[in-house]
Amino acid sequence: MNQKQQEFFDYINEGYKTKGEFLTLGAAMLDEETITDALVKVPLKTLNRHGLIAGATGTGKTKTLQVLAENLSDNGIPVLLMDIKGDLSGLAESSPGHPKIDERHTKIGFPFEAKKFPIEVLTISEQDGTRMRATISEFGPVLLSRILDLTETQSGIVAIIFKYCDDNKLPLLDIKDFKKVLQFITNEGKDEITAEYGRISSSSTGAILRKIVEIEQQGGDLFFGEKSFEVEDLTRIDENGRGIISVLRLTDIQDKPKLFSTFMLQLLAEVYETFPEQGDSGRPELIIFIDEAHLVFEQASKALLSQIESIVKLIRSKGIGLYFVTQNPKDVPEDILAQLGLKVQHALRAFTAKDRKAIKLAAENYPTSDYYDTKEVLTQLGIGEAFISVLNEKGIPTPLARTMLRAPMSRMDVLTDKELSNVISNSRLYYKYNKHLDRDSAYELLNEKINAINEAEQKAIADEEAQKEKERLAKEEAKRRNSRTYTRRSTRQDPLVKVLTSATFIRAVFGILKKVIK
Repeated sequence: MNQKQQEFFDYINEGYKTKGEFLTLGAAMLDEETITDALVKVPLKTLNRHGLIAGATGTGKTKTLQVLAENLSDNGIPVLLMDIKGDLSGLAESSPGHPKIDERHTKIGFPFEAKKFPIEVLTISEQDGTRMRATISEFGPVLLSRILDLTETQSGIVAIIFKYCDDNKLPLLDIKDFKKVLQFITNEGKDEITAEYGRISSSSTGAILRKIVEIEQQGGDLFFGEKSFEVEDLTRIDENGRGIISVLRLTDIQDKPKLFSTFMLQLLAEVYETFPEQGDSGRPELIIFIDEAHLVFEQASKALLSQIESIVKLIRSKGIGLYFVTQNPKDVPEDILAQLGLKVQHALRAFTAKDRKAIKLAAENYPTSDYYDTKEVLTQLGIGEAFISVLNEKGIPTPLARTMLRAPMSRMDVLTDKELSNVISNSRLYYKYNKHLDRDSAYELLNEKINAINEAEQKAIADEEAQKEKERLAKEEAKRRNSRTYTRRSTRQDPLVKVLTSATFIRAVFGILKKVIK
């Protein structure tokens, strides 16, 4: 080791010195050479300060995520991973090893150890796994309105719907419940709603319904409902004291960004509401990795982004760390990017003027260094190498380090169908959450109410018809009585008329007339 390397070695070791528990990510590099034992470490107590893993396709982002998840699990910290590409299930099996892995670890300064880790396979779509669901009621009117990107007027109607359902004990569990209430307040229940809460525009309810249908078409009917997933089940520890890694399978969700962002926001809100304030405990309660993070942000409204930003700021006090994984740091809004303590930047590619501008902006996110031209090195990083800057135990950014990252201890490939099936079938949570419940809720109760209204209306109509028929018959009977009275009176003859019209009288008259004529 020459003098420059020795100075760099001392610089890194001093910058990454820590008194408490830590994770080792790899060893720092100088002039493309790995400096053995110049270890880049992350204090456990700062892991709830959030982070970013960025880099072009194929540069090793997923493997970095895998390394972090493994080391967190080994330290008894549960992890939730968003597996959008489908290549993280290999955590459940040990790495087969490779001479190149051993060579890498020799350069870093410690031997490679193959391990498998306890995982839980989750799903919110049609894929197999422990199903994660949430009810409409758990969202609440404010969060639901922001997810649907509703206007102020439409948000007011959603608030009225929740109030009406609370007042009338109508549980809002799934999408069909919400749609039924929308239809009810527009049709059969319009007069009732107007009397109690004011007039509601049918055009506004129609707009809300269209937004609900949009989420439903992306698979929301599978996500909304019971049994609701309890977020405490994300913080389980196995019998060996290792944190369980929950792998949420999302390989069929990339073309459904609305459902993905809906799920993410609800999950973060539920975690924030459920977990107690932790303070400075020295280690996080749960770490969540959000792969392909641009899917959360690209179609989010300003209101939704504001909600996410607020949660990111507040949730760390609950001991929750959020790590966004994406191709370019600019995929993450600036206000959220400013909240991220740990930054792992893999290589970026400069094919266009736009790419070069993005690289320049990315370089400005990192501390300046006397050892690197950050903007230049960003395009030269090899696979499994990254610029790293973390927060030390005092919350101060560590020196920027070009790092040779350690290799994952688990398999860097997916499980076979049989292996995946075994993992799922051995899960306790699978049998807890995969029984679909459909108890009586707003849909069924409103149908009963509508049927009762219809029956009452039909009975009223029938009673009215019967009354009309009764009145008609009464009129006909009166008419017949009048007719009989008139007939009896008209056929009763006067005695004089009877004499004058009798046959005897008429013959006598004709006899007299004959005599007169003769």
